[in-house]
Amino acid sequence: MRKKGLVIKFMSNMALVEDFETKKVYMCKLRGKFKEQGIRPIVGDCVEFRPIVGKEGVIENILNRKNELKRPKIANIDQVVVVTSLKKPNVPLKILDRYLVLVENAKLPAVIVLNKCDLLSRKEIDNFLDIYSKLYSVYVVSAKNKIGIDKLIDVFKNKVSTMAGMSGVGKSSILNAINPGLSLRVGEISEKLDRGKHTTTVIEFLKFDFGGWVADTPGFANLDISDIERERLKEYFPEFGSYFCLYPDCNHINEPECGVKNAVEKGLIAKTRYESYFDMFQELSEGN
Repeated sequence: MRKKGLVIKFMSNMALVEDFETKKVYMCKLRGKFKEQGIRPIVGDCVEFRPIVGKEGVIENILNRKNELKRPKIANIDQVVVVTSLKKPNVPLKILDRYLVLVENAKLPAVIVLNKCDLLSRKEIDNFLDIYSKLYSVYVVSAKNKIGIDKLIDVFKNKVSTMAGMSGVGKSSILNAINPGLSLRVGEISEKLDRGKHTTTVIEFLKFDFGGWVADTPGFANLDISDIERERLKEYFPEFGSYFCLYPDCNHINEPECGVKNAVEKGLIAKTRYESYFDMFQELSEGN
């Protein structure tokens, strides 16, 4: 009898699959047809499998993916949780914008978590929210002081997530705060998740006690944007779409009667966001 499950870890020709119904985990082999066709499941795949003996099984079919992240290879992601901080470390907004552009390019929903809010003034927090809260869901937290952690549980609950963010912003600390049961595993994966030292290519999902999964390897560890088409970059700044330009193909750089540049001058679009766009546009222009 075939069952459906989620691939939570893949190692060469074996996969750990959790049964959607029973939550039992099976060590599954691949059918020969997959090897012949050069097809391999990846973490996050929904599969049909057949139990054989005990906790062993065989993967019979890989169901269609709703999306796929290339680096790391993960399928069927519900959201990318981008973690940043303004102190210890001070992550430049241009770096955050770069992450957001990569997430937009991958056509994945983004959630922003501003960690270490205990180090910030109310004005610093409000300035950040003024820029980003109109564009994305933003959560202001302190993993250290357990501020805003309850709201983050709702963000991760019953979803498949991957985290992104610079070294030291507290990705593993946040996981540990929202689900202390992950503490041992978080300690084991902190080299990969928080410091960015990828010691292994094996990706695994960590399961939250309250429901949901998170990849143990950060998404978008490489901030390279060279795969993005220069003329499409403007599509990855959602706020630009609200303004009319004289030319339909306006790139918002040197063109006359540009609605986006006009909005920046009026303070309707954050100057830092436009500067991020301008710098990335120039970078992509130089690469062509």
